Amino acid sequence: MKQIALDIGLATGPTLSSYFAGPNEAALRHVQLWAASPQRAPVPTYLWGDSGSGKTHLLKSVREALREQGASCGWLDAGLREPPEFDEAWSAVLMDDVHLYNAEQQHQAFNWFVNALTPSAGKPRWVLAAGELPPADLALREDLRTRLGWGHVFALQVLDEPARRAVLRQQADARGVFLGDEVMDFMLNRFSRDLGSLMQLLDHLDHYALQTQRAITIPLIKSMLENE
Repeated sequence: MKQIALDIGLATGPTLSSYFAGPNEAALRHVQLWAASPQRAPVPTYLWGDSGSGKTHLLKSVREALREQGASCGWLDAGLREPPEFDEAWSAVLMDDVHLYNAEQQHQAFNWFVNALTPSAGKPRWVLAAGELPPADLALREDLRTRLGWGHVFALQVLDEPARRAVLRQQADARGVFLGDEVMDFMLNRFSRDLGSLMQLLDHLDHYALQTQRAITIPLIKSMLENE
């Protein structure tokens, strides 16, 4: 059955507290400790895993955590065609989807990496990067690839279906929403199965159910989609 990717634009941005770690607890704890510490170690961190394992969620959560602390950071992903020059004011460098970087992005990523780890006024910056492959398998320029694998490396796993069901049930209960088994099956079979998309879907369903004063059922989901 074809899965539907959902882009509803209602959910709040990713946060570290909203990341459901499952088998990725060690990576989450590592990122949480770093983001909360005023004395941040400069050893770089690389996260890798399949799409839907939460790599981008963690990077965006760190960016938001830094913003809340009044700090700024550099951000680079494969969709940014003209990356800015390194900024001395940054507290960290965040690089997402490194496995997709073109030659110019690789060049800038390497420059960011070197500048981040070169102390300026005694303040080296943290580098947090993510991609779908382990460092050794990245088809990147050698000097960048080796640096990505130099520090802490965490392999992230996608939550299996029982875990996704458990999270959906937990989050529905927290909202005071009942999800029947048939609704759960419909959500998992017809929509993107990564947890971030499922949480957005649940938020949107909860909002739509409150607006229409109806319980969440398969007909309600279909009605919501027809009214998008």
